[in-house]
Amino acid sequence: MRVFATVPQNDLRRVGAAAKQIEAEGYDGIISMENQHDPFLALAVAGVATTRVELHTGVAISFARTPMATAEVGWDLAGSTGGRFVVGLGSQVRAHNERRFSVPWTPPAPRMREYVQVLRAIWRCWQTGEKPSYEGEHYKFTLMTPNFTPPKIDCPPPPVMIAAVGPAMLRVAAEECDGVKLHGFCTKKYLTDAIMPRIEAGLAKAGRARENYEISGGGFLATGPDDATVATRFEWVRRRVAFYGSTPAYYPVLAVHGLEDLGHKLNAMVRQGKWDELAKEVPDDVAHLFAAVGRHDEIVGAIERRFGGLVDSLTLRGDGVGEVPPGLVQDIRRVPHRYAGLPKS
Repeated sequence: MRVFATVPQNDLRRVGAAAKQIEAEGYDGIISMENQHDPFLALAVAGVATTRVELHTGVAISFARTPMATAEVGWDLAGSTGGRFVVGLGSQVRAHNERRFSVPWTPPAPRMREYVQVLRAIWRCWQTGEKPSYEGEHYKFTLMTPNFTPPKIDCPPPPVMIAAVGPAMLRVAAEECDGVKLHGFCTKKYLTDAIMPRIEAGLAKAGRARENYEISGGGFLATGPDDATVATRFEWVRRRVAFYGSTPAYYPVLAVHGLEDLGHKLNAMVRQGKWDELAKEVPDDVAHLFAAVGRHDEIVGAIERRFGGLVDSLTLRGDGVGEVPPGLVQDIRRVPHRYAGLPKS
């Protein structure tokens, strides 16, 4: 299992030391998120401070940025880190696009497909001199003058992964991308019954091997050195399940367990402003569906039972996880996974 950690995005002065420690402890990579902070800035600092770990946005909100803006920062981060940067994108839901990011909403899967395609077209232009000629329904790239063309980089363009929950976005992830970043609001049954068949079908359609495709995430973790800490982390999981379960976009996950009524109840409570009461509606057995839970001496087995053979990478630091001893990091890395890296060009 590949293991990732987060860095303190709220204070860029702390990122360098944190990134060096993460690399020294044997993690495979660093993840940054677009929750309260820009996802690219911290990775730029982390890239300067490290030499080995991968650097992933997990995820950056796609439609709030033009493809050219994402292409430029992805190109620069890949070039300055020797090819260690991976662009992770997510569409977010309609309300956040329209009311938080002030961007228009259209069906997200077709738009995301074009977004990934035009990113690759921009990078091919910069890498090979290919004429800019991409014209889609949502995005166009037909102009690139020498004055605005960045120098070539000494590595391939960055891989692209996207966040996916529902069937349409899973198809885009499998057919167009180098990997998928699954949401934490995910159960093992949803993984096996809904996600994996669509990923396998998409890879087959694209003529790609599963071993060259990374599946990341797909659940939460709740661990710590003792039972009390685990219990605290588990309550964090319960709050996350309640929060995401209140959003209609995530109802398909609840549906495979016959829990649609819970989603509707949580959504109604949100509309009434009862945010602090949501978690009380999520029973222990439901919260357990979404997480691997156990003390440090138990969590490797819990991870293998929950994720083994299905996903390739997990984030072991961040909200709900806490510090993980370096020895445990290596134990988790020994859990088998299928991803063997991108195909050699």
